[in-house]
Amino acid sequence: MSSNTKRVFTEAFKKAGIEVNGDRPWDIQVHNDAFYDRVLSGGNLAFGESYMDGWWDAKELDQLLYKILKNKLQDHIVINPELVWSYVRAKLFNPQKWNPFRVAEHHYDIGNDLYRAMLDKRLVYSCGYWKDARTLDEAQEAKLDLICRKIGLQKGQNVLDVGSGWGSFLQFAAEKYGASGVGVTVSKEQAAYANAKKGTLPIETKLQDYRTLTGRFDHVISIGMFEHVGYKNYRVYMEKIHSLLDDNGFFLLHTIGGNITVHQNDPWNGKYIFPDGVIPSIRQIGAATEDLFSMEDWHNFGPYYDKTLMAWFHNFDSHWDSLKGTGEYDERFYRMWKYYLLSCAASFRVRYLQLWQIVFTKISAKDGYTSVR
Repeated sequence: MSSNTKRVFTEAFKKAGIEVNGDRPWDIQVHNDAFYDRVLSGGNLAFGESYMDGWWDAKELDQLLYKILKNKLQDHIVINPELVWSYVRAKLFNPQKWNPFRVAEHHYDIGNDLYRAMLDKRLVYSCGYWKDARTLDEAQEAKLDLICRKIGLQKGQNVLDVGSGWGSFLQFAAEKYGASGVGVTVSKEQAAYANAKKGTLPIETKLQDYRTLTGRFDHVISIGMFEHVGYKNYRVYMEKIHSLLDDNGFFLLHTIGGNITVHQNDPWNGKYIFPDGVIPSIRQIGAATEDLFSMEDWHNFGPYYDKTLMAWFHNFDSHWDSLKGTGEYDERFYRMWKYYLLSCAASFRVRYLQLWQIVFTKISAKDGYTSVR
């Protein structure tokens, strides 16, 4: 390790209000001095991997990461080969098109026991709506109800859920609003769970890529799936939704959004959590919907994702002893999953990331729209 490298990092952390081996809960505790050279040469990928390897800690990891992001320390880290390859790969290839099931195999199919321990009782894996909610269960039910109200869901209407997860929205819409529906997911574990749980409700979950969908639906909703579509496929996605939506129906898109336009994922997140994931920007969504849809409502409740992620981490952390007892998850997985949840919470806390619910109608639709909150 170069003493100069350590000095540079120590001074940079200090400017952000972080002490190396300090006694405050957000101070970084460095256990291996090779950390400094590793991060200097490997960037944010090495920063996350060195945490997974136990080279450093912080009592309040989310606060440490928040301070790093708020003070833009990540901008001072050199561009590394992994980041360059991520950019080139995104430009040259279209992995979301050629292997749409990859993200499910890597992330969503790693064990329903993990998600049952972490999520709410309905297994909703997206941002909750905390406006009047006190618990995670309440926040997720409020979000599902908000979506139903935003699309004006009526008894007997048929809804398509693109990226339907464990079936939470369709179950809620059928139970509370008397709707029927079809959901599609690329996760075999999610599809099996959703269909086993539906009982006699008039809903069905299919293991299917959205591009192969056919039919016509009163409304279309998509919750937390657009982040997996890929920027080269945004227009194809919107054209498919347009073809499936009734002329007088509503399309509600619930997605994480970014303040700037990007074409690739963060290297650490892309390698360990969401392969081929890309966060869309306002510009990209606008271009993809041009001449297809009218944007009726754009609702941002990004700060609620910080609260949702912290609730997920609390559940995950409190159930860790039982999860590791299954033998499926080791200590490195714990550190990886903790870093994932808390780094995402920090990104929403600093407002780098947003959560958008956007309501669209076809341009030919005649009636107006009243925003719902």
